Amino acid sequence: MSLKDYIAQVRARLGESDIVVTLEVVDMRVLLNRGYFRARLSLSNGDFLEVAESFAVRDGQLLTLDYRYQWMDGSKQVLRKRWDSVKHFPGLPNFPHHVHVGDEANVEAGGCLSILEFIELMEAEMK
Repeated sequence: MSLKDYIAQVRARLGESDIVVTLEVVDMRVLLNRGYFRARLSLSNGDFLEVAESFAVRDGQLLTLDYRYQWMDGSKQVLRKRWDSVKHFPGLPNFPHHVHVGDEANVEAGGCLSILEFIELMEAEMK
């Protein structure tokens, strides 16, 4: 898989998801050895979702380097959840991966997720 192939796969998967009503690609880049994809989505329940992932492909395998997936209500004022890999909470298991649940201060351990894995999680969570 190439970086361009992965971006095409992400765009296609987001475009075909039953929970995605609108998809606005904010940024997508392929550099020498890494890529970046960021998009804003309106969801079928009226909520808002922003996804951003930096990634690389090594030996044909995708590696998620950094990510931030922020799920908010439709007004973009109320945080439902945010999954990210920012190195803020070294005491949590699976550091640096964590999830803010309902509030910035309410943080739980998380796991590394690509956008493709994340959209599957969101589809299950919204059903």
